[in-house]
Amino acid sequence: MTAGPSGRPLIAVPARFSAGATALRYAAEVTARALVEAVWRGGGEPFVMHPADPAGAAGRLARCDGVLLPGGGDLHPRHYGADGEHEALYDVDEEQDAFDLAVADRALAAGLPLLAVCRGLQVVNVVRGGTLRQHMDAEHRHVVHPVTVEPGTLLAKVLDAGETAASCYHHQDIDVLGEGLAVTARAADGTIEGVELSGGAGGGWFLGVQWHPEDTAATDPAQQEIFTALVTAAAGRRDEGSAG
Repeated sequence: MTAGPSGRPLIAVPARFSAGATALRYAAEVTARALVEAVWRGGGEPFVMHPADPAGAAGRLARCDGVLLPGGGDLHPRHYGADGEHEALYDVDEEQDAFDLAVADRALAAGLPLLAVCRGLQVVNVVRGGTLRQHMDAEHRHVVHPVTVEPGTLLAKVLDAGETAASCYHHQDIDVLGEGLAVTARAADGTIEGVELSGGAGGGWFLGVQWHPEDTAATDPAQQEIFTALVTAAAGRRDEGSAG
């Protein structure tokens, strides 16, 4: 494993496909500025990955110290065995799906510190054999709402609180929880808003949140701490590897 040029832990962030971007003449690969700035503030070096060659994900991730699996469009329902496609599905991309699923699988298998945000959490749930609701009865789009955090969990430790204000933008959520995952947070309507590895699941540091902590991380220290905790875990794993 290697560090970035400034000695910061290298945090892989799979890029998202975009039809275009200002000042670019063609289709683009992008990531949210708020997301990479939150990683940077936390002491990490964001490394935006080209989402190609899922079969080679293990080798490509070997140079990284941690992974941030970001939000994005919907996973194709076939990945979790759903019948048909809901009319509300959007931005489904098979190439993006294949890469994200491979990154989640390899990061968990290798024990790489992994933070999964929104779609990222859903990808991890599917990798673990779980399913999603293709469309929620009450969408959590453009909504900031309180989330109750389970005491004694990694998320509770990171936030140092039993409740947090979550900035949400999702119309899908976890239906059946994946194997080896434990619920760490819920919205008032019961929606699963946080997961982590259960006690007997093994693996490394993993935190998944259904909301977008990057939306408010610049002004809310608790949300910033989610990214800082990822970088701290990545630095610890890198240092252990160097010592070994």
